[in-house]
Amino acid sequence: MESVSGPGVTRVGHPRPRYFDRGIRSPPASFVRSVVAISTVAGSWCPSLSPSGDRVAYITDRDGSPRVEIGPIEINCNATTSDGTPATRVVSGPDQEAISVSWSPDGRWLTYLVSPGGSIRAELYAVRPDGSDRRLLAGGGGLETVFAGLWTTVPGQYAFSMADGTGPDAAVWLVDVETSRVEVVESSIGIGFCTVTSVSANGRRAVVRCGPRNRRRLLLLDLDGERVPIPLLQRSFPEGGDTGEDGRFAPDHRSVYLRTAAGRERVALCQVQLDEDGRPGELTVVAERDGADLEFYAMRPDGRTAVLVWNVDGESVACIKDLESGLELPIPLGEPVMPGWSLARDGLSMIAELTGPTSPRSLVRLVLPTAAGGAASVRPLDGLPVPELPDVLVRPTLHRYSAPDGLELHGLLFRPRTAHGPGPTVISFHGGPESQERPAFSLLTQSLVAAGITVFAPNVRGSSGYGASFLAADDGPSRTDSFQDVTATVEFLVDAGWARPGSIGVQGWSYGGYLALTALTRWPELFAAGTTHAGMSDLLSFFAETETWMAAASVTEYGDPVLSADLLRALSPLTHLSRVIAPTLLVHGAQDTNVPVGESIRAHAALKSAGVPTELVLLEGEGHTIVGAPHRAELALAICGWFVRWLVRS
Repeated sequence: MESVSGPGVTRVGHPRPRYFDRGIRSPPASFVRSVVAISTVAGSWCPSLSPSGDRVAYITDRDGSPRVEIGPIEINCNATTSDGTPATRVVSGPDQEAISVSWSPDGRWLTYLVSPGGSIRAELYAVRPDGSDRRLLAGGGGLETVFAGLWTTVPGQYAFSMADGTGPDAAVWLVDVETSRVEVVESSIGIGFCTVTSVSANGRRAVVRCGPRNRRRLLLLDLDGERVPIPLLQRSFPEGGDTGEDGRFAPDHRSVYLRTAAGRERVALCQVQLDEDGRPGELTVVAERDGADLEFYAMRPDGRTAVLVWNVDGESVACIKDLESGLELPIPLGEPVMPGWSLARDGLSMIAELTGPTSPRSLVRLVLPTAAGGAASVRPLDGLPVPELPDVLVRPTLHRYSAPDGLELHGLLFRPRTAHGPGPTVISFHGGPESQERPAFSLLTQSLVAAGITVFAPNVRGSSGYGASFLAADDGPSRTDSFQDVTATVEFLVDAGWARPGSIGVQGWSYGGYLALTALTRWPELFAAGTTHAGMSDLLSFFAETETWMAAASVTEYGDPVLSADLLRALSPLTHLSRVIAPTLLVHGAQDTNVPVGESIRAHAALKSAGVPTELVLLEGEGHTIVGAPHRAELALAICGWFVRWLVRS
């Protein structure tokens, strides 16, 4: 990381809970309390059921940092088991920032990923369910990045992929958790960024997802390395249309199910039959929904019914579908977004991770409906963090509007309860860009609302959830086409009577930060203030300094840094920062190697040289995503304080 200090630079160490004010003169104590409560609220996510179905492992940040816990399904977590041990226990190590967890099929082990110091260079650990025998399995060598994998059908064997940091490729690895012996699958070398999504019943073949962003494909890989990987989809589709996700062997292992657009606009559940030699045949669509993308699925043990979760205008819509008769049974969720789940072995219930605009991530037990008339039920798990939030949170309304070229755009409007008529407004761009603003809990959005500021969170072109063409509409040279969505959003908010000219701000995280900086350079007169969190300022330096596998995966999204250097330079905000006039705050995790911290450091220096009011906040011990509760409060108070200072008229 580049060394930086001086006026306008604040370094915030971890875990010092120093909540500070960024320019608010005598901020009301109620405002500070509300923002701190919203930004530090604890949640629970990433459930993994034990094979017996009586316990669940999950990630929670109830102590201020993500850790792995194990808790019971049916009894209060404060109770004890028959041997007198606590029913709920922490099994990850001290100061480990856990990302995900997975329970082994025999119930003897858990594997979990750790983000050391907020870094994207994840490490793979194993631990016994009682918290003993914790050990590092892979990663931790400096540049390696481990990606999530899965347990195979071989007892004690876990399959994962890892990039060693020296080149653009990742390879598939197998580890015997009992002995910690790790070996690489030789034939997987050179297939690019990859993750293992399924392993056959005999443990000899795997489905691997690989390739660059928005162009990932599914391959059949021999884990003994005897044959060259072969594409699961045997026919060519239009550009980007042959991408595949979550390929999984069917219960009888004679076919593979997958999510794919398969040359279509929308992602559906499809099936590819395998011949006697295991080679793929034609693809057929087995479940689809108009105007929706399939985001999750699981085949139940009967091999005939599937649990399907569709993305409909950003909300999760779940059902059980009989793939033979077409009969569907709706699954009530209780909250609009389900980011994760774990299905019980018998397929009759699941632990679901749910969230909504006023509800942080938490876990519930879902008993699924049956064709015989059995009713579904939803019950929160006992013992998880119970949010204590101020009575200022709001639910958004969904709006549709048009870009100058006629393309339909979507966005979520969050209006403070006290708002009447035009007022201070912040346009908030999501990261990705191949992501989607959804009605889930957002600590920053709700903190801004608590500060009396209207927030509009748009899904501009390049966002997921609206079809393949919309997703690819900002790739490479088409990125300039997406910039018109910025002015269209401003005009829509002003015309609707929500935003007041002269009191409009713009902010974003990651790619959203890049788009916020771009907006400030291209339309300086439209915005009174801006903030960016971990945003790219120079696409060429991003390619040069990010992880090598990330750079290789991003060429399809942004363009080739060698062949398209002039284009990337022209598209970089750093090239045009001299045009910015709006006060601009930059926030960055000091250990970020995804969007390296130099992106904010160089932007801050350029803005200072241009005479723009600017500050840079570096959060020590944090990476691309800010996870520590004290630093989440620092982030929210800094950004809220900045916009109150420059947008709210006294």
